[in-house]
Amino acid sequence: MPNHDLQTARTNRLAQLRAAMAQHGVDAVIVPSSDPHLSEYLPGHWKGREWLSDFTGSVGTFIATFDFAGVWTDGRYWTQAESELAGSEIALMKIPGAASMLHVDWLAANLAVGQTVAVDARVLGLAGARLLETALKAKGVVLRTDIDVLDAVWSERPALPADAIFEHLPPFASVTRADKLAATRAAMEAHGAGFHFISTLDDIAYLFNLRGADVSFNPVFLAHALIGRADATLFVGEGKVPEDVRARLEADGVHLAPYANAVHALQSLPDGATLLVDPRRITAGMRAAVPYGVNVVEAINPTTFAKSKKLDSEAVNVRATMEQDGAALCAFFAELEPLLLDAQRQPINEVDIDTRITAARARRPNFISPSFSTIAGFNSNGAIMHYRAVPEGCAIIEGDGLLLIDSGGQYLGGTTDITRVIPVGTPSDAQKRDYTLVLRGLINLSATRFPRGTRAPLLDAIARAPIWAAGIDYGHGTGHGVGYFLNVHEGPQTISPAVPPDPHTAMEPGMITSIEPGIYRPGRWGIRIENLVLNESAETTEFGEYLAFETLTLCPIDTRPIDKSLLRADEIAWLNDYHATVRARLTPHVEGAAFEWLMLRTEAI
Repeated sequence: MPNHDLQTARTNRLAQLRAAMAQHGVDAVIVPSSDPHLSEYLPGHWKGREWLSDFTGSVGTFIATFDFAGVWTDGRYWTQAESELAGSEIALMKIPGAASMLHVDWLAANLAVGQTVAVDARVLGLAGARLLETALKAKGVVLRTDIDVLDAVWSERPALPADAIFEHLPPFASVTRADKLAATRAAMEAHGAGFHFISTLDDIAYLFNLRGADVSFNPVFLAHALIGRADATLFVGEGKVPEDVRARLEADGVHLAPYANAVHALQSLPDGATLLVDPRRITAGMRAAVPYGVNVVEAINPTTFAKSKKLDSEAVNVRATMEQDGAALCAFFAELEPLLLDAQRQPINEVDIDTRITAARARRPNFISPSFSTIAGFNSNGAIMHYRAVPEGCAIIEGDGLLLIDSGGQYLGGTTDITRVIPVGTPSDAQKRDYTLVLRGLINLSATRFPRGTRAPLLDAIARAPIWAAGIDYGHGTGHGVGYFLNVHEGPQTISPAVPPDPHTAMEPGMITSIEPGIYRPGRWGIRIENLVLNESAETTEFGEYLAFETLTLCPIDTRPIDKSLLRADEIAWLNDYHATVRARLTPHVEGAAFEWLMLRTEAI
């Protein structure tokens, strides 16, 4: 569709939205990037913010009044949002981080006493709803959560996904569903709760050893769950669970009910019952369905902790998965690099990178899908942190510069996420300096030991220190938790200055986390180097137990853009040791050009 047509369509959507606002008697509408499960990545049915604004980033809040429209998003998406919102009346409202509530402050400051704000409680997180209600009430602004204005204007709204659910089976699922339910009930008992309600999709997939395809790149399915002391109910779309899987669920005391019945089940809880809910992982709409006579205990979902701490058997599977993923990357890079040197070749663009890297992974055992949309950014596009190449506007990879590739795979035995940067032509001295600083940040944190229970956000500065020393910073967190054939972004641990160092962020053995420092120079280049690491016990001293990181990711870090004069001897030793490990672990899985490329790129410096 031509750009003019896009702008016209967007203008018409806003006009329809404002007409619906007038009909409902509301003065402002909030459309969060969320669904009834507070997911990061959404099925099409809940991509209302994207439909209204054409901003496609995964984080953002849309607000419209009768004379203003804006999208609040953080620094990872500013360049993207400026491009996608260009030419419209929708303003980019810059916020410091994804957890920012500056849009609430804006509403409180810009609405008058007696005016009304509408937001759909079904997709509004409970914690955010409480902040919103408090701020608006103090200003005399009315909050309505009982209407979905989108329903009145989005005539072609996508239906809910209907993909089949399947079981995650041994040897990859090493703990039975019955044992996971028993552990959850023990945690419920510790809280004095007879019931526990879960909405977060990865918690549900983990607990029931089930997987699906309702959300792109994440092997989860739309469902809610209500766990009792003796049985459990899984609220899921009818026809999504095959009969053989249904029978095995019933044998474990898990009953199926229609997806829409979850609200009624909460409304039907008996007086005097005690219900455990996670206030960070439940919507305001679901919480409001709980009768007043039910005692509510608020605490983190027990499954959130359980799935974050991978068992030894799961770690074995992840290591094997990393070998397969690394072998796929060897084949990919061995194919790519000669093409970049061939002046007679067909031009290679950023979209080609996604196609080729996915094809390389698809040839490996137990591969299911990419774990997110590949980011392949050449030069200035690499500076857009969540850049996504599209055929009509992607860059041709030619000349001199840096190519950033952030990609990952979903395998039955684990989830991968890796970023590498390779030189194209001759990188400049400034690019080499930035690349080496980022590498130093990766090494700094990878080599760190820390007390067990250290809160993950406190580790962030260790990776930034070499970059800060050069007067540079980057606008995203250093690391996120990673699931086990689950979401590529997983809590509760997050290595980021934007996240409060709350007790639930404590680092424990078995957690898998990314380490991914970067430097981004808008309009010029972007650099990020990312490995996944596993928390493991290192030693116990008179001061307690200490943890260290085992680097799980197995793929050479390109040494060509390194300015060796900026590296200390211990940093060089770390890199050489890492490459020796990569060579030893991947050699049995590669041959031919991939083997030769591996040998070349793991040579010691």
